[in-house]
Amino acid sequence: MIGNPLLLGDEGYQIQRSLRFRSSASAYLNRTPASASNRRTWTWSGWVKRGALGVGYLFGATTDSWSVNWTLIYLSSANALIVQDYATTERFNLTTTMVFRDPSAWYHLVVAVDTTQATASNRIKIYVNGVQVTALNTAVYPTQNLDTFVDNNVAHQVNGTGGYFDGYMAEVNFIDGQALTPSSFGAINATTGVWSATKYAGTYGTNGFYLNFTDNSAATATTIGKDFSGNGNNWTPNNISVTAGVTYDSMLDAPLGAGGGERGNYATWNPIVSIGNSTFSNGNLTATNGTSGASTCTVHVYFGKYYAEFSPSVLGSTNARLIGIFAYSAGDSLAQYIAKCVAYQPDGTKRINSTSSSYGASYTTADVIGVSLDLDNNTIEFFKNNTSQGVINTTLSQPAGTLWTFGSAQGGAVSSSVVANFGQRPFSYTPPTGFKALHTGNLGAPVIALPAQNMAATLYTGNGYPTAGTQSIANAVNGVSFQPDFVWIKRRDAAASHTLTDSVRGVNSQLFSNQTAAQETNTDAVTALNSNGFSLGTGTSGTYPSVNNNGGTYVGWQWKAGGTAVSNTAGSITSSVSANTTAGFSVVTYTGNGTAGATVGHGLGAAPSLILPKVRSRSGDNWHSYHVSLGGTQGILLNATNAASTDSGFWNNTNPSSTVFTVGTYNTFNTQTYVAYCFAPVAGYSAFGSYTGNGSADGPFVYLGFRPRWLMIKCSSTDGGGTSQWMMVDSARNTGNVENNILKADLADAEGVGSLDMCDFLSNGLKIRNTSGRTNTSGATYIYMAFAESPFKNSLAR
Repeated sequence: MIGNPLLLGDEGYQIQRSLRFRSSASAYLNRTPASASNRRTWTWSGWVKRGALGVGYLFGATTDSWSVNWTLIYLSSANALIVQDYATTERFNLTTTMVFRDPSAWYHLVVAVDTTQATASNRIKIYVNGVQVTALNTAVYPTQNLDTFVDNNVAHQVNGTGGYFDGYMAEVNFIDGQALTPSSFGAINATTGVWSATKYAGTYGTNGFYLNFTDNSAATATTIGKDFSGNGNNWTPNNISVTAGVTYDSMLDAPLGAGGGERGNYATWNPIVSIGNSTFSNGNLTATNGTSGASTCTVHVYFGKYYAEFSPSVLGSTNARLIGIFAYSAGDSLAQYIAKCVAYQPDGTKRINSTSSSYGASYTTADVIGVSLDLDNNTIEFFKNNTSQGVINTTLSQPAGTLWTFGSAQGGAVSSSVVANFGQRPFSYTPPTGFKALHTGNLGAPVIALPAQNMAATLYTGNGYPTAGTQSIANAVNGVSFQPDFVWIKRRDAAASHTLTDSVRGVNSQLFSNQTAAQETNTDAVTALNSNGFSLGTGTSGTYPSVNNNGGTYVGWQWKAGGTAVSNTAGSITSSVSANTTAGFSVVTYTGNGTAGATVGHGLGAAPSLILPKVRSRSGDNWHSYHVSLGGTQGILLNATNAASTDSGFWNNTNPSSTVFTVGTYNTFNTQTYVAYCFAPVAGYSAFGSYTGNGSADGPFVYLGFRPRWLMIKCSSTDGGGTSQWMMVDSARNTGNVENNILKADLADAEGVGSLDMCDFLSNGLKIRNTSGRTNTSGATYIYMAFAESPFKNSLAR
C-alpha cells in the first residue's frame, strides 16, 4: 500500500445496520438496470465483514449467469481480493498480494474504475481501509476506453451466484460516472487514529445507488433492498430473512462510530481458532462442533457485564455438550480448553473446570440458553428460556482478571451445533438489568486510544549524512508523533547489527541486541532524539556500523519513556529511571553491588512482563532477559537461540514487583554498570505471553485485544538446533497480511533471509500461519511480546 489517508473524519457518523448474507441460504440481491449508463467510469464502496473464509462474490454484472461474460469484485479461495472482467477471454484482472482472512472486524473496500485514463495503472484502483493497494500478484489492466459489464442493462448482483459470500455488508455505495477515492466515503478519525465511515455527500449518476439496509420492515426491494440515494434503484432480496429467529439477517453489527448506541463490531464465533473438529457458517453465528470440537468467540473480556444467547440446533451427546465461558489460551487442545470453563450441560449439570455436578433443568434443541457473565463480581448465571438456573461463582474456575470467551464444546463422539446471538439480532429475552450485548462499543475505553503516541515503526532510506546536515527521521503516523526515549534501528537490505540507543545513556551510546559487546560511544550514529523522531549522522563508523548508509533501507522502532531520568530509591540499588507509566515502559540504569537478592527500582507502578538488561561496561556479556511466561526462576538470551534455562543466578528466583526487579549473582546482572529496558502490559496497547505450537499451517490464534503494530516471537522450550531465532515483524514493513518480512533480534541478517509466511496480524490478535520450528513446532512453547497499532475496540480488519 502507499500513501496516507486524509485526517479528521466525521466523528459523529455511525453506520446504522448491516445485512447478513448466509452462503448456506444462497443469499443475494439482484437488479437489472432499465438502461445502460457509464460502463467505463464507476466506483463501488462497501464495508465488509467476513464470515466463512474462501470464495465470496461481492458485486458484479453478467450477461449469462457468470459463465463467460462478466465483471466482478470478489474474494478468491486464497482470500485475495480480485477485480476481474471476462468477455469470452479475460480483459482485466487485478489480484491483491495481501490476503483478507480477518473475520473479527470490518474492512472498507473501494474499487474505482476509469478505463478512459491514458495510463493503464490508473484505470482501476483498489483501496482498503482508506489506503491504495499497489502490491498485486496479478496486474492485467483494461485497454483504454473498455466498456465493462457493470452499468450495462444486464443482471447485477450484490453477492453472486457463482460463489456466495458469507458475512456482512454495510453502507454500500455505487457511483455511476465517477472514479472516486476513499475520501468520499471515509476519513481518519482524530480521536482513534483509525479509518472511519463518513456519509457520502456527492451525486450518484443514473444507475447509482446507496444501500444502508435500515428498513427491515420486510424483505422486499422497497424495504431491505431499498436504494436510499434518491434514484429509486432498488434491489430485490433473495433468501434474506427479517423474521425473528436464528435466520434473522438484519443486523446491528456495524463499524463502530461515535455515539453508536448498540451499534458496533459484534462478537461472532471465531473460525480461525483451531480446537478439534469444528466448522462455522451463517456469518460465523453457527458453530458445528464435530466429534471433540470446540469454538470461541471473537471478543474476549476480563471486566464488565455481558449477556448472550445460544440455541442448540443439533444436540449431540447430552453429557458432552458444553455452553458457557472458557479461559482460552493460544494453542489449547480440546482437553485443555474444557478444563478451564464454567459451563451448562444438556443433562442439567454444570461443569466447572473438569468437574460436573448437579445444577438445573435439562435442555434440548427447542430451548434458548441465556448466559449472563458478571466479571465485576465474578459470577455467571445460566437461563433456560428466561428461567434462571442459579448463580455460579467464576472464581471457582479461574482467578479474577482472567480473559474469558463465550464458547461451546463437544467432548463426545457425536457432532453438535449451536447458534449464537451476542445481540446483533434481537434477543429472545430481555437481558438482566445492567448486562450488555457483546460488541466493541461496549468494551471499556482504551487506556491508550492512540498507540502511535507511544510506539512507532518507521521506515527510512539512508543518505550517508549529506553536507547539508544530519538526516532527521519523523515517526508521525496520521498526524501523531512523539519524542522517543528508546530507538532500535535495523538495516533491512543488508546484513548489519541492530543498534539500540536511549535517552538515559545518551544518544552517543549504542548497544547491539545481536552482540555481547559493551556499550560503544559513537557520535556519528543517532545524533539527537527529536520531538517527532530522531536524527542521524553518517552511521557508517564504529565497530558495528549501519544506521544511515547511503541508499540502505532501514526500520527504526521507537518507544516513549519519561524523558529525563530521575533517581529511584525503591530498591536496595539506587537506579536512574525514565518511566512512562501510562504506556508501561521504562529505561533503567544502575550499578550492581554483587549481592544476591539485590533489588532495582523500575518506576512503572506495575510489575514488568519483559526485562531486557545489558552490561554496559565490558564485552562478552549476554542479554539475559526476563519474560513473564518463564517467571523469576528462568532466563533467556536475547542475543542467542538458546532455550530458556533455570538458574537462581538470573533473578534470584523472584518475580518482579510493581516497584522493583530482583537480581541474582550473575555478572550479567549485578557487578557492573547496566541498562535495563522494562515493559509492563497495558490492555489494548501491549501484551506479553506464550502459546503452544501445533505444527500446522493452520497455527494457533493468539488473542491480544488489539491489532498489532510490532511483534517478536521466540521458542523458549528448545533452541531448535540453533535455528530458534527471535523473529520480528511489524505493520510498517508488511502493510497487509501475511507478515513475512522478518528480522531477527539475535542476528545481523538482512530482511528476508530464511523468511517464511510467519503470521497474520488481525484486528484482535495474531494467527500463526506456518509449520516452522521457529514459530510453530507441535508441543513447543513460544514467548511473544507485541505492541498495538490500534486497540480492538477501534480496530478494522486486516
